[in-house]
Amino acid sequence: MSTFHTRSLALLEAGPDAVARPSQWLADHRDLVRARVAEHGAVLVRGLGLTDRAAAATAIHAVVGRPMTEREGFAPREVYGEGMYSSSQWPADQPMCMHNELSYATDFPGLMAFACLVAPAVGGVTAVADTRAVLADLPADLVARFESIGWRLTRTYNPLVGVPWQDAFGTCDRAVVERYCEQHALTYAWDSDGGLRTSQLRAAVVHHPVTGERCWFNQIAFLNEWTMARDVREFLTLEFGPEGLPFNTFYGDGEPLDRTTVDLINDVYEAHTLREPWQPGDLMVVDNVRMAHSREPYRGERKIVVGLGGAVRVEECRPTVLPAAG
Repeated sequence: MSTFHTRSLALLEAGPDAVARPSQWLADHRDLVRARVAEHGAVLVRGLGLTDRAAAATAIHAVVGRPMTEREGFAPREVYGEGMYSSSQWPADQPMCMHNELSYATDFPGLMAFACLVAPAVGGVTAVADTRAVLADLPADLVARFESIGWRLTRTYNPLVGVPWQDAFGTCDRAVVERYCEQHALTYAWDSDGGLRTSQLRAAVVHHPVTGERCWFNQIAFLNEWTMARDVREFLTLEFGPEGLPFNTFYGDGEPLDRTTVDLINDVYEAHTLREPWQPGDLMVVDNVRMAHSREPYRGERKIVVGLGGAVRVEECRPTVLPAAG
């Protein structure tokens, strides 16, 4: 067993004995894997030989611990069990830009794990970027503004595009959804056709719950209209109107973001992006506060199992702006 770095991404070789019993190897070496994550923000464990969903789920549970159920998901997933999902169903030719998972929720995973069962022929990397470094490289005036007023996320759930509200909130009962929104600082409004609109104010900068370091923790750029492919944005705007997009982001005071600002944020992410192509059987464990992650375009079959764990309440991260309804 050895640890080395590839483009500064920590890579841990599991060794030949791990293939026969990968989950047992991970249970035996959990402290080591967690230590590498604490040191580097993310670690790629190679040589586990994970080949099926059940083995991947058991291996992930061995590392992330108590699973966490996703709520308010922004893209469809298959559910494989408590805290266990397929990767988000997103067009293969479109990137999923850098983001921290569920950074708009009041409860989010502290740890994530990605298990590769089938690696794509081309692309499809799950890349990561250190949010401390991203924060340090963003313009100081932009950071100060977001620290002061936060960011706002608006969402429109409709049956034609995106995630139906029934899937996002795990219920078909409107009263349950309304109670969730009230408890988690979301405004909500029902459309006459049964759709749902929500808005929420969140912090763009938080402190790491363990180290106390300031981290750029949000989905401001990814869920903004300017990150959408032009033809997709134009179609959705024509079909549903500018206020009916499945999601969009703003400054905390409601002022729209311009394309230059969104591109700037994505460019800074890119400057700090670490990539390692998937190999079948790989497992990547990520600190979801310290590291943002993305999914790059790909060709060919790609099967990734995703696990969420180590639930964190936003108050534990001393957000610069407290959660509030939009």
